[in-house]
Amino acid sequence: MSEIGIGSEAPEFTLKDGEGSDWALSNYKGHTVVLIFYPADNSPVCTKQLCSVRDHWSEYQATGAEVVGISTDSVESHKGFAEKNELPLRLLSDPDGEVSAAYGMKSWLPGRSARGVVVIDKDGKIAYHKVQSLSLFRPADEDVLEAINKAG
Repeated sequence: MSEIGIGSEAPEFTLKDGEGSDWALSNYKGHTVVLIFYPADNSPVCTKQLCSVRDHWSEYQATGAEVVGISTDSVESHKGFAEKNELPLRLLSDPDGEVSAAYGMKSWLPGRSARGVVVIDKDGKIAYHKVQSLSLFRPADEDVLEAINKAG
């Protein structure tokens, strides 16, 4: 597989959300899409990261982008995690880690996604791609929002 980078075509995928419904990237052509990859539901840093997205949700919504979270946790785990933390974004289950790998988000932790953010522009091209080298640090919402606005 070729290295994913800025300007490259975003790999197509379909994953299940916390309700068990299919979510397909192809349904969002013509829209900016934000993929927030994270290692695990209910872990301290991931909870803090996604609750921060929740707390800035009106700013994310104002961009008009479709924002989703992706980890290798199960649909059932996502459902409980989202309900417990009142998360407004859809969480997608990547149980085999194939989407994480396709987007360069393969973690050093076996069976997990790395922590990172990908912004896909309206033409389906990668506009922003950042992997947190240490998964202890979460992406700053301000940086993600700036990347979304640049891609818009």
